[in-house]
Amino acid sequence: MESPKRYRPNVAAVVVSSKYPFHCEVFIGSRSDIEGAWQFPQGGIDEGETPEEALFRELEEEIGTGDVEIIAEFPEWLQYDFPQKIAQKMYPFDGQSQKYFLVRLKQDDKINLVTKEPEFCDFKFVNVDEVFDHITFFKRPVYKQVLDYFKKEGYL
Repeated sequence: MESPKRYRPNVAAVVVSSKYPFHCEVFIGSRSDIEGAWQFPQGGIDEGETPEEALFRELEEEIGTGDVEIIAEFPEWLQYDFPQKIAQKMYPFDGQSQKYFLVRLKQDDKINLVTKEPEFCDFKFVNVDEVFDHITFFKRPVYKQVLDYFKKEGYL
């Protein structure tokens, strides 16, 4: 009998610029450790932390600011499995269970990738319809679910 998969509790943020809702641009970052892998900011939830606390901490650690406004939250936790190469690095986890938030940068706030342990080496804001031109393959199904939901609800 195969043992059950283990999923790391995680938060992820769809970050829109401070120009939202008048101009809808979504942040994507290019990972420092995997060439050509673009994604939304995300990270693990520490023991005793709420998803919201983890969200603000992870944004500060990854994009240099936690000065955001939460606009919406995806209603469920979503899971995905790591590709084999990444699973080895993330042992003992087989994938991640994520809580997604839609957040807006506050006016005049700036992205700063020069953090203590840089997660991203580059970033850009793209139209929501361009996200899939950049995102790494194994995250696409979850991203589609999240973006479709925020679109259906009228946020994007």
